[in-house]
Amino acid sequence: MTEPAGAGQPSPRAFLRVAGASLAQHQLGLVLALDCQRVICFARGTSPELIALQHAAEDAGLQFAIVTGARQLAGQVTAADDLIVVSEGLFVEPAVAAPLLEDRRPAVLVQPVEGALAAGYERIDINRASAGIMSLPGQLAERLHELPADCDVVSAMTRIALQSGVQMREVPAAARAGTDWRMVRSENEAYALENEWLRLRFADGPTSPGRAVARLGVVSFGSSMLHAGNASNALSAGVVVLLAIAGGLGWFGLVPGGFLFAALAWVLAEASGLLRSAERHALGLLPPAIPRADVLAWLTDTVFAVLILADTPRFTGQPLLSWLSVPAILMLLLGLVPRVVKRTASRWIGDRLLLGVLLSVASALDLLLPGVQVVSIGLIVAGLLLAGRQQN
Repeated sequence: MTEPAGAGQPSPRAFLRVAGASLAQHQLGLVLALDCQRVICFARGTSPELIALQHAAEDAGLQFAIVTGARQLAGQVTAADDLIVVSEGLFVEPAVAAPLLEDRRPAVLVQPVEGALAAGYERIDINRASAGIMSLPGQLAERLHELPADCDVVSAMTRIALQSGVQMREVPAAARAGTDWRMVRSENEAYALENEWLRLRFADGPTSPGRAVARLGVVSFGSSMLHAGNASNALSAGVVVLLAIAGGLGWFGLVPGGFLFAALAWVLAEASGLLRSAERHALGLLPPAIPRADVLAWLTDTVFAVLILADTPRFTGQPLLSWLSVPAILMLLLGLVPRVVKRTASRWIGDRLLLGVLLSVASALDLLLPGVQVVSIGLIVAGLLLAGRQQN
């Protein structure tokens, strides 16, 4: 972690951010996938980013050391160790790289030289370039004592490995395609990679109007938000603000506007869930038992129910349960029917943007109660018809 992110920039490129995490954090996920026990960072000195990386590694159960010279690195490695060397600035999906090294045999991962040099990889011979990862026997690190203290450690270890007879193993073209294997050298390259990574991850797939808007927002603006940090937290806070506005509009009798704000809050919650999944993936985190997106969805449904009650007068002598049952039945059906109907229709049924627009129009026309009843009956019919077809 020594090369700067750009001319005149003090921060190493190892701390350029992609998908909400630094390249160093992505590499930490890689070494965890490879079952490493220790992490040794070659750096010019400590920094807040490096200390944060150390805490993340130690929280994951790894030992962590920072070295500033080649001979100091050699002193950290014993002959009994297996050594994984990862080049600075390498972005690689652990699921793609780990199978290439799972046999634990020493290997220098390589690729055809065409295009590799322009992409930032080091040439090995006339036909091959490094792919940025090596698996070596620890005893080879002793050879670093013979070299100048200011030598390029990764380049030197590559030469030592090849001179010692370590085999070269070519990375398949499929593994190097897309965004799974990249060398990142500047802020612009990090942005470009992140935009492409988001497009490949979120641009396609079964969707509905509201989810399409959420995906479009993530693909269009997600990169900037992830670079700024705490992207999903910021969107989650925005969801709460929009729901508070929706509730306030309902309190002052502006229920049609409240439904629209609640619908927008749901779209923002969907976008927050997508960004949070990207952040978890980048940091190697498993999803929680109850995702935050689910909690925000339940909160949004609660606001929808409150707005329905705000625009549904309670008649004299009407039991409280009867008054509450109208929105309760609708919300329960909206939660149940998509679980029964496992097809494209389920996504449209669960789309709260469509629901919010429909209820807003019904409320503006003073037809909210019959509108809610018609939607509830339609959900029951859809569940009966489409679930039966699925079983057949």
